Amino acid sequence: MTLRRWTTTLAALALTLTAATPAAHAAETTRPLTDLDGTPFTPHGFNNGHSSKDSPDAMPWTTPDDITAEATTIGSNSVRLLIFWSKVEPEPGRYDETYLDDITQRIDAYDRAGMRVVLDMHQDLWGPAVTGTGRNGGAPTWASHFDGLPASLQDPWPLTYLQPGVMRAFDHFWGTTGQHPELAEHFIASWRHVAQRFATDHRVLGFDLFNEPWGGSAPSPIFEQALLGPLYQRTINGIREVDTTHWIFVEPQALGVNQALHPSALPELDDPRPGEPRLAYAPHLYPLLLDSGQTYTGITKAITRETVRKWFADNTATARRLGMPMVIGEFGLDATKEGALDYVDDVLAEARQAGAGWWYWSNDPGSWGPYNPDGTWAPLADHLAAGTRCTVNCAPR
Repeated sequence: MTLRRWTTTLAALALTLTAATPAAHAAETTRPLTDLDGTPFTPHGFNNGHSSKDSPDAMPWTTPDDITAEATTIGSNSVRLLIFWSKVEPEPGRYDETYLDDITQRIDAYDRAGMRVVLDMHQDLWGPAVTGTGRNGGAPTWASHFDGLPASLQDPWPLTYLQPGVMRAFDHFWGTTGQHPELAEHFIASWRHVAQRFATDHRVLGFDLFNEPWGGSAPSPIFEQALLGPLYQRTINGIREVDTTHWIFVEPQALGVNQALHPSALPELDDPRPGEPRLAYAPHLYPLLLDSGQTYTGITKAITRETVRKWFADNTATARRLGMPMVIGEFGLDATKEGALDYVDDVLAEARQAGAGWWYWSNDPGSWGPYNPDGTWAPLADHLAAGTRCTVNCAPR
């Protein structure tokens, strides 16, 4: 989950830009996603989950019973399950098989509930060298090169991406500096190892290569075209050396695309697997006005609805340009805010109209999740469940 709690200045920027943008055309449908056997498959469910970033074993809080209850109550058919490079490869060239065994146990629980799993290589704010050694996620500490520049957490937290050391770490990773080319090689090798581990596991639908890419000092669209796209292609090629079965999900640059400020500039990617390509486009949706804490009411609702329509128009156009199915990798908000459930309904209706699947952020307890403080299902759960089952009168309001 990224670029949360934006400042008032950014919210005002969103207001200005969206108000000046003509109403977006309706999103068009994209190429359909399929299950691994080739049958049509539209994913819907949760991200699981934020809690794994802070747990000692990097596993989310959910038990097998919780997963079964989700499948029964929400109708989820899939999950975007967080995994971390820092846990997969805690030392250069050494892979933690115990961690991957734990992931396999989670896959077992989802399979028993009738749900497919997408493994998401998740990062926020680069990695534990920035966020603290007690946290999981992102790049390993050994892969963190700040060159003596500041790299500390900021408030609000998205400003951490602008810390000079954090910028430098990303620049080294993407190859902007020309130094530390081994970082990308290790990342690709880690994905190759994970893919080889699950190459024959049909309970896994696919792999999400990099959560919410941040380009460091490289501006858009140069970042997507010259740095992100080529790294994706190299990673795809590495995975296909050991796995020609699973879907590979790619995300656009987070800043700008997530907020519908501009479309993605990702270049076309090639899938070397035999037969039909299995590459999918998985952007995230976080309108700035809602991310800054506004309610989905009045003028904010009107502007955000147009933002959502623009987001779908932009991203379905990108998915068609790339020749890929589209899945909303993340969307969510504080579901206790006034009008929040109307927003959820509107997004799910737009997704259905576009033929796009979705994974809500997230299943964790708290105001963003589907549970009341006492652990019972919150009203959000009913709206997500309705979104998985709606077959008539599903058009956006």
